[in-house]
Amino acid sequence: MDPISDIVHGLHLSGGLFLDAQFGAPWCVVARVGPEDCHPFSATPRHLIAYHYVTEGQLQLQLAGRAPVSLSRGHLVLLPHNDEHRLGSDLTLPAMDADGLIRPAGAGQSLSSIRYGGEGARTRILCGFLGCDGPGEPLLPLLPAVLVLRVVDAATGDWIESSLQFAARQLASGRLESPAMLARLAELLFIEAVNGWLRAQPQPHQGWLAGLRDPVVGRALGLLHGRPGQRWTTTLLAREAGLSRSAFAERFRMLLGEPPMRYLARWRMQGAARQLAESTLPLVRIALDAGYDSEAAFSRAFKRAFGLPPATWRRRHRGEGRGP
Repeated sequence: MDPISDIVHGLHLSGGLFLDAQFGAPWCVVARVGPEDCHPFSATPRHLIAYHYVTEGQLQLQLAGRAPVSLSRGHLVLLPHNDEHRLGSDLTLPAMDADGLIRPAGAGQSLSSIRYGGEGARTRILCGFLGCDGPGEPLLPLLPAVLVLRVVDAATGDWIESSLQFAARQLASGRLESPAMLARLAELLFIEAVNGWLRAQPQPHQGWLAGLRDPVVGRALGLLHGRPGQRWTTTLLAREAGLSRSAFAERFRMLLGEPPMRYLARWRMQGAARQLAESTLPLVRIALDAGYDSEAAFSRAFKRAFGLPPATWRRRHRGEGRGP
């Protein structure tokens, strides 16, 4: 089992394609995905991840203060933190604001377009977003600003490429009727890109990434993050991971620095704090999601963790948790 797949499932990803951009050299634009790009597909998610898929030609992408990245046909680039970025055939040119170049979708269409640049070499990219409505920690903060995936090398490369092209054609004609397909595509794009990045990293000796890359502890982390509300025990996790209880508990503690149940309790409390800040769910429902049988027991544990009762925490933090 792939622990990243379980963890990504817990992110509650959505996705959308919103732009077919065609350029002729020389050209240079600056871009960043905004909430308005999500509206044809979903409400604005908690966290946005931008992506571009190169279907023709080549270009460079650069974030402020970083070296440019060269991309060509078949490359897909994700920006996990949705940073503003420059795209172009020549990044030394003055950059046009991409938003000002967008042509709204025509009647009966769902895909906007850009046609910009000179008469030189042609480049075409499909632009989209992944929306994350689940807890992004601890994975998203660890990811670099840019992830590059050569789609043909991905395990699901043929499906990804054909699905992107199919979705673009359907959106251009206004006939896309399967949001579930875009959501599944978003998951696969993210899983492939993150797994590729992980394989390229040096093996850490301790910490969350070390645990994730360990075949035993990684399996447990995937289960805990993918199904945090399940009634996990150390024994059950050890059985799922294929190790004895004592050996599993020691291996988990050695890599993560704490026992499995303490890690789970802390993770559940972080999720409960998010729900209190971002939702109107009753306390009893949040308590159950956090693995507590009663609101009273949950309230005591929450106060120990955060220094405030849940109701007080909610009043102080309401509306702060939902970011752009």
